[in-house]
Amino acid sequence: MGDTPIGRLLTAWSEQRIHFQPKVMHNTPIERDDIAKLEALAETYQLPKEEIIASLLSHALEEVERRMPYVAGPKVIRMEEGDPVYEDIGPTPRYLMIKSRIEKSQKNTPN
Repeated sequence: MGDTPIGRLLTAWSEQRIHFQPKVMHNTPIERDDIAKLEALAETYQLPKEEIIASLLSHALEEVERRMPYVAGPKVIRMEEGDPVYEDIGPTPRYLMIKSRIEKSQKNTPN
């Protein structure tokens, strides 16, 4: 099925190898057409619709993180095998900084 996050997810669903991670409730609007798709996936793979939604979101976010563009800036931050590595001035460093800040605040918040 492919070596992509979604391909691995479909394989896991087929083999009933779902890793149930701790979750929090979050109300999010979903397009009407997507509800039928979610319910069909849940019935096809015999999994709770909420687990389908959570795992799809998790794998889609993994793919987004992998594909965030690297934008080489003017500053050399290190040398690797004699080649310069330039600082990333794209969205990735800002995203990672914000994500880290949010994760730290979540750890400091009582459940």
